[in-house]
Amino acid sequence: MFFTLSALFVAFFVSVFTIKVLLPLAPQIGLVDLPNERKKHDGAIPLIGGISIYTGVLIASTLFVEQSQILNLYFISSALLVFIGTMDDIYDLKVAPRMIFQGIVATLMVFGAGVYIQDFGNIFSSGNVQIGNYGMLFTMLACVAAINAFNMIDGIDGLAGSMSIVSIASIAVLTLLNDKSADILLPLILVVAIIPYLFYNVSTRNPRGKKIFMGDAGSMFMGLTVIWLLALSTQNTAHGEAVFRPVTALWIIAVPLMDMFAIMLRRIRKGVSPFKADNGHLHHICMRLGLSSRQALWAISGLAIFCSLIGIIAEVLAVPEWLMLSTFIVLFLVYSYALQHAWKFIRAVK
Repeated sequence: MFFTLSALFVAFFVSVFTIKVLLPLAPQIGLVDLPNERKKHDGAIPLIGGISIYTGVLIASTLFVEQSQILNLYFISSALLVFIGTMDDIYDLKVAPRMIFQGIVATLMVFGAGVYIQDFGNIFSSGNVQIGNYGMLFTMLACVAAINAFNMIDGIDGLAGSMSIVSIASIAVLTLLNDKSADILLPLILVVAIIPYLFYNVSTRNPRGKKIFMGDAGSMFMGLTVIWLLALSTQNTAHGEAVFRPVTALWIIAVPLMDMFAIMLRRIRKGVSPFKADNGHLHHICMRLGLSSRQALWAISGLAIFCSLIGIIAEVLAVPEWLMLSTFIVLFLVYSYALQHAWKFIRAVK
């Protein structure tokens, strides 16, 4: 217990220390977010949350988590994403270089660490669906999708951090339910390292002028972390056995995943790039309906927790995988339809 508490203490205070150090430096190097037509905040806000989280996790893990090749590759991959995310935060990079770096990171995950999804489970009630080496390509696409899902949902204070905590904590809970002796120190470190960022991002007690944002560095790091943990947790690999079924992973990241695909489909139908930023995400809809930013955060976080609980309970009760998948598809269709037609309802209300 003392060992675990020490690791969490280090993760928390390294994260806090990093924020304290970077706060005065961020404006000098242009690592700030400026308000525009889509971003309605006051002044230049430092984009240092992601760097602080990564630093806290890196130091605490180096000191307290058992070292291995897969852990080293995870931190190398994460460092690449944090780097390109920071460059994007400073220079507002085009889509191409970001996607190239994300592809490199996905390649490291699949071919370097040997972590990839090749078993989808018994989703059709006719035996496990296995795609063998095609799983390498699928996992690379899934990795890029998860990175962008968490990047896209980072639209209001606290949302990306809250979605990350829900997903990572759910993975830890499922791991413990499967094996009470399992080591969940890394997920715990990740959750604790996010807390200082959330305080500076959303807390009303935060001193005026000290607000920070996660930035692309942080949201992409969170996306990579979640898909990495999910791949390890749902597949039998050289690094360990699966601790829960692959279909459960959909419920663990339901909100970021559904929001990304629904909004990209809407953009494609409108004839614009699926990566073109707009005001059509779930948090935008919530605020157009009259919710404050804080209320929208609670509502969306509540939805994410609800979906994760469905996944966890279904896993514990061994609900058939085909039923879990079918229910998720129905939920996505309802979500997508609601997002597509929310504007009509908003106009009718107004």
